[in-house]
Formats: sequence, C-alpha cells, structure tokens
Amino acid sequence: MTTASDDAGGSTVASWWSFYDSDTGAFQYAVIVMGIVGAAANALILYAMVAAKQHKKQFLILNQNAFDLCSSLLLVITYTIQMCKIRLTGTLVYFVCIMFLTKSLLWCSIIGSTINLLSITVERYIKVVHPNRSKKLLRKWVRWSAAAFAWIGAIVYEMALVISTSNLSDKRCIAYRMWLSETAALVHGFWNFGSFYAIVIFIFLFCYGKILVVIRRQARVMAGHSGPRSSTSKTQSSHIQSNVIKTMIIVSALYVILWTPNYIYFLLLHFKTDLIVTVHHIGTFLGFFYISANPFIYALKFHPVRRILVGLIPWKRSEEASG
Repeated sequence: MTTASDDAGGSTVASWWSFYDSDTGAFQYAVIVMGIVGAAANALILYAMVAAKQHKKQFLILNQNAFDLCSSLLLVITYTIQMCKIRLTGTLVYFVCIMFLTKSLLWCSIIGSTINLLSITVERYIKVVHPNRSKKLLRKWVRWSAAAFAWIGAIVYEMALVISTSNLSDKRCIAYRMWLSETAALVHGFWNFGSFYAIVIFIFLFCYGKILVVIRRQARVMAGHSGPRSSTSKTQSSHIQSNVIKTMIIVSALYVILWTPNYIYFLLLHFKTDLIVTVHHIGTFLGFFYISANPFIYALKFHPVRRILVGLIPWKRSEEASG
C-alpha cells in the first residue's frame, strides 16, 4: 500500500490520494461492472426466492442474498465516488472519507454476509445432525435474531474500527492507520484474521463434515428400506434438504478460496505497510468476485430458484404454452 509521511508526528500513514491513484483505469471499471452484474443477479435471485415461496422457509439464505445485493450496490457507489476524486471541505468531506473512501459501508455488508453465512451453516448442522432439537432451537425468533445480529454486529464493529483508526489529515483520508500503538494494530490483525477467516473455516469444516457423515448414513438406511411403496413426501423432502446443503457447501467453499488472499494480505498489512499494490488488487478483485458469483450458484444449484428463473426465459414460456 502506498504510504506518505505525516508531517505532524513523522509517522508513516496511508495517503488516500496516492493509494487510489493506483486504482484508476481497468481495475476500477472492472469492479464497477462486477458490482452492476452482481446487483442485477442478486435482485433476480431475491425475486425468484419470493416467487418460489422459499423466502420464509429459507429466511437466512434470503438474508444472505440481501447482503450480496447490498454489497454489489455499495461496490458501484463506492468506486464511482473514488473515481470522481471529489475534493470537499468541512463536515461533508469527513463523512465521505469515513463512509466511502475507507470502504467502511461496503465492509459492513461484507462482514455481515460472513456472519450470516455462519448462521446458515449452524442452522443446517442443527437440522441434519440434531433433528430432534431443531424445532426447539430453530424457532422463528431465533432466525430473525441471527439475521438482525449479522446486520447490527457488522455495522457496530466496522464503524467502531473505522472511526477510531481513520481521519482526515492535510486533505488526505487516512484509512485504518491511526492506531494507539503497534500492539493494538497487531492484536486487531490477529483478531480479525481469526474471527472472520480461521474460525469461519473451522466451523465450515466441522459442521459440513458432520452433515455429510449423517447424510451418507441416512442414505444407506433409506436404501436398505426402500421399496415400491416408499414415502414420496419423505424422499422429496430429503432431496430438497440435500439440495440446499450442496448449494451452501459450494458457497462456503468459494468463500474460503476467493477471500483467502485478501485476509492474508490484510493480516500482513498490520506488520508491514509497504506491500505490493498489485497483490492488494488481486485479493480485492477475487473477494468482490465472490459477491457477484453467489447468485449464479443459487441459480444453478438451488432447484426452486432455478425453476422460477427458467420460467422467465421467453422461449421456455412459449414451449410450455404450446405443450
């Protein structure tokens, strides 16, 4: 990350202007296009979930798509403002710095999406591994509380972080560099990496590993008792549950793959500030690509959503009408 010397204290701080000068051109345009595609795709998935009457049954997945839609819109807004290189004075410039130039609003949505993805993982785990307890543990108010916590928790954490470590200095927006001490920066770096990456991976592996073991065991039992008069409703319910789990496993695996470079880079940034900007661009691009790719996973793998989307295709509708 490009750095500049703070004349007041002689410490090394990040200059917003010099850093984002390196973000001009193809990178910014690519991110904006990615955000537009992601916003359109996520809006379509949200519509399909409501049309398929899955928004109540899969409320946390609906909330996940809402996060991705919000993140895609904020991608477009944030990078458009950065490309404009708006130079303001007074209170408004501080607001633009804190909310947009630091990407804090965008990170609120991304962090909330991570928290919500963990809630979905735990929900699937309880449903499959502990089905007898699921009715008691997974009540409506529990799901609503988990969804609300994802939004509120992410906003509180990110706003506290950005306000305490960012500020305006000599017409520069200094983002995430004004730490009380090097120790505070290192503690936060390890905490952030552990909370939103290491622990997330552990929960994914533990929960989905247990889920796959139980599903295979159930499949063997059903195969041993299957017959011409086997319950069609139970089989259909099992297929729907299996479909949801497969979809979320792909989404979770993609999270680990595409966000790994960014989290490693951000951790190293707490130790060393003069890292290669190209590495930052690659990690950021992959993370943003995850936001835009999610709706296509739901469109391809989540059968109720795919059925609604296929029905929107003009030639498919004409085939059904003629048939």
